[in-house]
Amino acid sequence: MFTGLIREVGRVLSIDRKGTGASLFVECGAVIEDAKPGDSIAVDGACVTVESLDMGRFSAFLSSETLTRTTLGHVKPGDEVNLEAALRQGDRLGGHMVQGHVEGVGRVRVFKRTGRAAELVVEMPPNLSQYVIPKGSIALAGISLTVAGLGEDTVKAAVIPATLDGSTMRSWQPGKKINVETDMIGRYIVAYLKGLHPKGEALSVDKLKEMGF
Repeated sequence: MFTGLIREVGRVLSIDRKGTGASLFVECGAVIEDAKPGDSIAVDGACVTVESLDMGRFSAFLSSETLTRTTLGHVKPGDEVNLEAALRQGDRLGGHMVQGHVEGVGRVRVFKRTGRAAELVVEMPPNLSQYVIPKGSIALAGISLTVAGLGEDTVKAAVIPATLDGSTMRSWQPGKKINVETDMIGRYIVAYLKGLHPKGEALSVDKLKEMGF
């Protein structure tokens, strides 16, 4: 589990393809303090398992699933990535519960600086908007954000200076592709409600009352 609060911005050293997978090497510092092989780290919001550690870097194996479903399949040496170590028992939950299970890749439609802050609009991957609500939570490239508004296929967020300064968002531009993970509580609720009524039957307020809600 993660919180979506970025610990540091790392830099990709190399990505070595091996058959259908790849080994990713990332230069970093704070995120690997007290880390060991087998620990989990979120890289731009995608949970990976540490294979090896060295002074100021770590490596992780990327499966074909990770390479095809996340932006990690397109990183190159020199790219900056958001890094967060997995939660430990007793850690503060300052963002929201993030699994590091990327559901799709979105695209930045608007990124507008407003003084020290910014306005962000992201085009969502197909079928993910149904899990997002205004003032709910969403993780974009591993960053925990509060949903400020929803369009037909977009999510809007207001970005504070601390988030801009402490993540790769500081250099985002329209068109950039980013990993998207919706709030897992919202996903479970939608899946549960869908399972309560037959396909094709509308889910109305009256129907929810009949089911005891």
